Amino acid sequence: MTRVAAHRGGALLWPENSLHAFRHALALGCDFLELDVHLTSDGEVAVIHDATLDRTSEGAGAVVAAKATALRRLRLRGPDGGLTDERVPLLEEVLALVAPTPAALLVEVKGPGPGVEVRYRRAGGRATAVPGERYEGLEDKVIATLGRAGFLERATVMAFNPDVLTRVRARLPRQRTTLLVDADHVAQAGTRPEETIDWALAVGATDVGLEHALANETVVRAARAADVLLSVWTVNDEPAMRRLTALGVDVLTSDRPDLALRVVRGAR
Repeated sequence: MTRVAAHRGGALLWPENSLHAFRHALALGCDFLELDVHLTSDGEVAVIHDATLDRTSEGAGAVVAAKATALRRLRLRGPDGGLTDERVPLLEEVLALVAPTPAALLVEVKGPGPGVEVRYRRAGGRATAVPGERYEGLEDKVIATLGRAGFLERATVMAFNPDVLTRVRARLPRQRTTLLVDADHVAQAGTRPEETIDWALAVGATDVGLEHALANETVVRAARAADVLLSVWTVNDEPAMRRLTALGVDVLTSDRPDLALRVVRGAR
């Protein structure tokens, strides 16, 4: 049965990665909230997608250069680019909001640099990941924050960078983790989409999260055979939602969780 994740809380509906968005996504009945985390200069875990503040807030500069107290004063921008009364939240604030509900979390651990988080190349007949820059210690901070809130069993830690997942699994071997893969990665490796299941298994990930255009019947069969949960992102139009639900993907991640829920529930 396909479940729905609100991407950044529902980025086409509300200020992305805001408590307002998460609150409304929970009210819709989403199965998961998807969110992104970065490290602040004083070691806190901030919920924001970009490594810089410029696009989604009234601030500027790198997230890692700012203290958590400064971030908490920054107003977030809505889907139309206008400033709202929402502020950059910390991970612990989101956990407190979600705690009384049945929803689970998809926590994407981001990187600090402007470059790509991973590249793939073909070497010796196989695809090899070339990890990009990562925050030193962010994985530990995320795990500790989830643990204090009792969320380890309700959260999946996701990343494009396989080094992030390797570090999480080294600390918590039973933790659910998702290797994220986009179409460029598959093209770089000169491989077929179903081989991404092997990439996930190679880093010990329990799940794989694919750019939705990569998902097909062969990929679904490969995921089932390997007992790997298959999620797809970011699915915002109804025909694609219907196709992927019919394929039987496990999680459909969307900026339009309202529409996704209607499609998925209508298919049950």
